[in-house]
Amino acid sequence: MKQLLAVGIIALVLLMAACSDKPVAPEQLPEPIKAFIQQNFPGQTISYAEKDAELTGSKYDVVLNDGSRVEFDTDNVWDKIECPLTNPVPTALIPAPIVAHLQSQFPNALIVKLDKERYGYEVELANGLEMKFNKQGVLTEMDD
Repeated sequence: MKQLLAVGIIALVLLMAACSDKPVAPEQLPEPIKAFIQQNFPGQTISYAEKDAELTGSKYDVVLNDGSRVEFDTDNVWDKIECPLTNPVPTALIPAPIVAHLQSQFPNALIVKLDKERYGYEVELANGLEMKFNKQGVLTEMDD
């Protein structure tokens, strides 16, 4: 019984070590991630990338030379985008109903964070205002 427990603990330790974040060269990123960066952040280069091995696949965290950060899920689809004031989140990535709401209520606001959640999206503006939208793009919560 003690041997079985020891083997289990060793396996758990090895598994946890394998699931740690590891730097990855930009050219080693999956093609969908590289294509996403080129299409949505033209002129930006990848300054740092990290791979997080999970049991279900790998997640990636990419930092661009302007300070923008994009997190990708195990399907290589963006999950969270954080951008500096100088280069806010590209409008093309924001669902149209959210863009329409923000343009009507906050016409000059810059979006610095867009985060996909189970319920929809979390948006943060440069002025610190945080909003939650459901999957249909309807505002459900606002916090300053």
